[in-house]
Amino acid sequence: MISITSWKCPEGLIARALSEHPIEGGRVALNKMTGNFFYDEWVIKDEFKNTAWHNILNSLPCAVGEARVITLQPSESYYAHADIDNRWHLNLQGEQSYLIDLNDKKMYQQQVDNCWQYMDAGKLHTASNYGSIPRIQLVVRELLRRPNQSIDLVTVTIEPAYEQYDYRYKFDNIFSPWLNRVNYNYQMFEFAPTDKSVTFKLEKKLIPELDKICTADFKITYQL
Repeated sequence: MISITSWKCPEGLIARALSEHPIEGGRVALNKMTGNFFYDEWVIKDEFKNTAWHNILNSLPCAVGEARVITLQPSESYYAHADIDNRWHLNLQGEQSYLIDLNDKKMYQQQVDNCWQYMDAGKLHTASNYGSIPRIQLVVRELLRRPNQSIDLVTVTIEPAYEQYDYRYKFDNIFSPWLNRVNYNYQMFEFAPTDKSVTFKLEKKLIPELDKICTADFKITYQL
């Protein structure tokens, strides 16, 4: 689910960033949109330009989406979920901190080693901090993929079939793993979520697959 890449952050830069420009808050974005949230490259915010945070982000040598410094306090965990976009992770601080693959029931200890890790976020997962200090990570979204050839697309809208408090939780468990794979295979485009629905273009031949995974909690409409 997560693997170490050959990309590394320069030695000492993490400690410098945390001491010279401490981040306050559970989730702080280092960069800002230039266009579409999911598809267009993000750029560093003015307040982080030419700082150690800027240099850390530049050690990831590719176009990036949203980059957030995320803090998980001792004894905290996330809800089980999957994401449509894969992620790069850089561990900044932590002890007894784990990323947990709930599909394969496997735990990955997160250590501060200056190495960027690449995560298949389409697997159902959570993160837990069993240590005594905050777990701090820099988490960067991989941009969603645009189809690089002409394919037969249909517009899809997914929305709750009735009023429900845990719509997002159910969506991430039912649809996000499948949408992650479809995106990875260049078979989806123009993904656009709202508070009450998700719309995207999908390769037409995949309609039966999507219908098969849909539950009674959701309704799907297609515009051919």
